[in-house]
Amino acid sequence: MPEDHSVPRKVERLTELQGTDLHDLCDAAEAAIVDGGGFGWLTPPPRQMMEAYWKGILVVPERDLFVARLDGTIGGSAQLVRPTRNNEAGATVGTLSTFFLAPWSRGYGLAVDLIERIAQSARDAGLEVLQLDVRETQERAIHVYEQLGFRRWGSNPRYAWVDGKWMTGFYYFRDLNPNSVTP
Repeated sequence: MPEDHSVPRKVERLTELQGTDLHDLCDAAEAAIVDGGGFGWLTPPPRQMMEAYWKGILVVPERDLFVARLDGTIGGSAQLVRPTRNNEAGATVGTLSTFFLAPWSRGYGLAVDLIERIAQSARDAGLEVLQLDVRETQERAIHVYEQLGFRRWGSNPRYAWVDGKWMTGFYYFRDLNPNSVTP
């Protein structure tokens, strides 16, 4: 689906749940999970568990929750996971985690907007590298990551157990400092 710039879209960091945010997050996540693009879940969990998950994310100091809105409704999200204070060796490395878009919100440019917003937030936090991992079946996400300059550095043939078989996972990183020299 081509990008439709007439539909209002917005990416923002969510620090508290307001209005229909919790409902929207749960609905979007459930739709993504059913479509095979969940972030670990293979089937949607009970609604109470999903609600507790989103509420819990907001209280973890090292996690920033970003949401993508299409016409005001949350259609996807991702998290920036900053290193813990005791991780001096990895103090400048962040992780892009739990990235998903509901099927109805795809094709509007939200994926690129969301990832770039997280990359900017990571730079603002003093991070120099953003890393992620993704299941081999997430072809659309892989395409977007590679389009945005993420470099695959490895794979794990036993990354996830799905439908009675092992799925390969891929590992990526992106330098956030344009002057970095990447090996």
